[in-house]
Amino acid sequence: MATILKTTESAKETETANQPAEVRFRMRIMKGETIAIGPGKISLLEAVRKHGSISAAARSLDMSYRRAWLLIDELNRSLQSPATISEQGGQSGGGCMLTPVGERIVRLYRDIEVQAQSTCAEQIGSLTALLKS
Repeated sequence: MATILKTTESAKETETANQPAEVRFRMRIMKGETIAIGPGKISLLEAVRKHGSISAAARSLDMSYRRAWLLIDELNRSLQSPATISEQGGQSGGGCMLTPVGERIVRLYRDIEVQAQSTCAEQIGSLTALLKS
């Protein structure tokens, strides 16, 4: 069993070594102990924008509807104005869309990521140069 595990670990190490480094910024804005805005909520907002509903957004992210709903609710409760607006069900089943505040949050968050990547490019290059090739 230990031999199989070592072989599997060795294969994973080789596979990882052959992949280029990927840099991800994971900014979180905390409100007390709550993550008011973070990468998961931004991805969820983008999925809601794309799919038009919390349930479809959740499915696209392999997330339960309940988890997605709780994240949206937590985000909306953290804001002065909600990031999303939901329509009740009916023949078309309702839906959800971003408000101007939600659109602004996504845009600002993604702009910060781009700016951080650009501003820190030299340091990121130095860090990734220390990785095995």
